[in-house]
Amino acid sequence: MFMSISTTGSAESPATDLGFLLHKHPDRVQRFATSHGEAHVFYPEAGDELCTAALLLDVDPIALVRKGRGRGGSPDFALSQYVNDRPYAASSLLAVALRTVFRSAMKGACPARPELADRPRPLRIMLPAVPANGAGEGGGPAMAARLFEPLGWRVEAAAIPLDESFPEWGESRYVRLVLVSDAVRLADALQQLYVLLPVLDGAKHYWVAPDEVDKLLAAGEGWLAAHPERALITRRYLARRWSLTRTAMERLELARLAEADDREAEEVDNAVDDRPEETRGTEETEAATGPSAEPRSPSLAEQRRTAILAALREVGAARVADLGCGQGELIGALLTDARFTEVLGVDVSARALQAASRRLRLDRLPERQAARVTLAQGALTYTDARLKGFDAAVLCEVIEHLDLPRLPALEYAVFGAARPGAVVVTTPNVEYNVRWESLPAGAVRHTDHRFEWSRAEFRTWAERVAASYGYTVVLRPVGPEDGEVGAPTQLALFRLGTPTESTPTPTPTPTPTLTPTTPEGGEPR
Repeated sequence: MFMSISTTGSAESPATDLGFLLHKHPDRVQRFATSHGEAHVFYPEAGDELCTAALLLDVDPIALVRKGRGRGGSPDFALSQYVNDRPYAASSLLAVALRTVFRSAMKGACPARPELADRPRPLRIMLPAVPANGAGEGGGPAMAARLFEPLGWRVEAAAIPLDESFPEWGESRYVRLVLVSDAVRLADALQQLYVLLPVLDGAKHYWVAPDEVDKLLAAGEGWLAAHPERALITRRYLARRWSLTRTAMERLELARLAEADDREAEEVDNAVDDRPEETRGTEETEAATGPSAEPRSPSLAEQRRTAILAALREVGAARVADLGCGQGELIGALLTDARFTEVLGVDVSARALQAASRRLRLDRLPERQAARVTLAQGALTYTDARLKGFDAAVLCEVIEHLDLPRLPALEYAVFGAARPGAVVVTTPNVEYNVRWESLPAGAVRHTDHRFEWSRAEFRTWAERVAASYGYTVVLRPVGPEDGEVGAPTQLALFRLGTPTESTPTPTPTPTPTLTPTTPEGGEPR
């Protein structure tokens, strides 16, 4: 199998700089041993204006079978295990050879000329024969375009006829593929080929183990999470292994949401509180009546859930969306009441959703009971069609986990786009913090809180949102009320209604639509 990489030069960077980037000298022919044959690197042409590097992989199909690496039972072995397309068609064998021969180039390392590695340059990549299997997913030249064009490549893909002498026989499952880009980093191009060649083939020559997820995400860093065909790519790269595909998609979704909010993935995936009990937030570990409460008094989290359930029953909600569901404490309470016929739990954290599934024992629930619950990953700063049509939505201890500049996006996504019949919002009352001796002065109740509001600040926000989106709102205390500082938690119950004529309705700025929806984190609830 064969592949060539060509580039043109300029006054600033001659074409022969390709040799520095590939770590292969243009004047030499080099040979490398791989687990499935020999790889040869040579330069058919090497000048200042045009330079082409070629990779020729000489595959021994008999050695593949003897080493147990053949794909017995696949269509490639219909005639014999020893007669197949492996020596000729660019597939996962070539992808592995790329990683073996051009490992440093794929990492973007160029010690001899460090400035070259990050410099985009024109590239033309030619592959004479690439298997493009559809298997019901649309193969051929169209699949090549779907995979490479979103990455900025101009794609020239032509189906290879079964026999040029007999055109009536039709086309084969192979395409001649040429990729052209005016400016791309060589490392990025090689990483994309490493992932997408096996995807085009739709099969791998080796067993797909769990570590393939890490390989996929490492090679896809910076481009795969935003690719419109990421689900197809993930499924085919991982040989349609459902458990691995699900794991990879969850991690990709988390990376995409983190990038959208300009945060690290670990910072976003923080809804599961792994700290020791004695170090957790004061709000959750203190009894509802403060530090001196009786041990058997219901916790503030329990009183909060009780208040939310009462509000949902008051508005007659049957279909409820728990936005920022965390580990599913509120969902568990909703399931104990038969009046709540459908519950959607959404959170940005895949870890939290997994914990919620375990807590709720979804795999052990009776079929009718399990059908009431859906868990989904998403970020509330983006509109999401899955949230439309619910009787009520709950934001329980969620808004304080967002940076204030991101709060208008959440407002629009929930109140403007999803537009449920009612919305219940709870948030800490910062005035009450002075009643906890264990909380240092000026500290917030949870390390991930971006802000905590006073009662006046929360009322101002709630009334503005209600007026902007056509809701009415009432505010209620949750937990024991103190004559000076109020209750530890404050709750707002929004009901959809017609705004009065005297109330101006600002026009919100729509947020971009991603599939997911939910907040950045969330405390135990």
